[in-house]
Amino acid sequence: MAAQTEVARYESRTPGPDGRIAYSGVEDSTWSHLYQRQMALMPSRACDAYLRGHEILDLPTDRVPQLTEVNARLSERTGWQVAPVAALIGFQCFFELLASRRFPAATFIRRPEDMDYLPEPDIFHEIFGHCPLLTDPVFADFAHRYGQLGARATRAERVLLARIFWFTVEFGLIRQTPGDDGLRIYGAGILSSPGETVFSVEDPVVERADFDPDMMLRTPYRIDIFQSVYFVIESFAQLYEVMDERLMPRIRVAIALGDQPPKFPPKDASQALC
Repeated sequence: MAAQTEVARYESRTPGPDGRIAYSGVEDSTWSHLYQRQMALMPSRACDAYLRGHEILDLPTDRVPQLTEVNARLSERTGWQVAPVAALIGFQCFFELLASRRFPAATFIRRPEDMDYLPEPDIFHEIFGHCPLLTDPVFADFAHRYGQLGARATRAERVLLARIFWFTVEFGLIRQTPGDDGLRIYGAGILSSPGETVFSVEDPVVERADFDPDMMLRTPYRIDIFQSVYFVIESFAQLYEVMDERLMPRIRVAIALGDQPPKFPPKDASQALC
């Protein structure tokens, strides 16, 4: 999801009449490098549902996947599709797509000089990070309900709904079994980042808080650093159960109460945080 004021540094690629995009050899090599690097980190860190989703999608390892082939597997499993979009889109388009069980994905892939980080979500982040969990029925239904709520929300409510997305879909952790040994990643922003994949579950001092939607709604974040706090769910059912109309009054309470103090120093004292 993109802030309205950001300026895209990349432009999405337009599929041809057959729905396919002609990626270059450099772009295919970039995908292959990113894929192999991240998959080496997945055992004992990524959650089981994510790993099962990878098996279902059977993504290519040596080239950028085509949306048509990803969609064939997603549609069969949970009725979801991936929709090609511009590099940055606004809230209205984002929520309407999710409400129709279509996940927006920019179709460009990062340049070699941006291999380790770029602020805009590229196709590696969208397909490798997000799509495997869309094969899980409970998670897929949660994402659908989230889109339905957002499509009906006001602009102010959407800003706080974006925080729910950030701390779950993008940077969420799940406890598969009791204790720290059972901590796993399901957030796509972590799973597509080599540094944060290790940091989020292994750093001894990072804050890992129990799932708390009210706290999420009032917690600011930054996009350009490792997260200062991660929220931990016990199951995807927790996400699904909170994502209904009962959440909207809680959002209005959070707006009235205002934000919690940031848990990190601001990048610039004059710059508003997300």
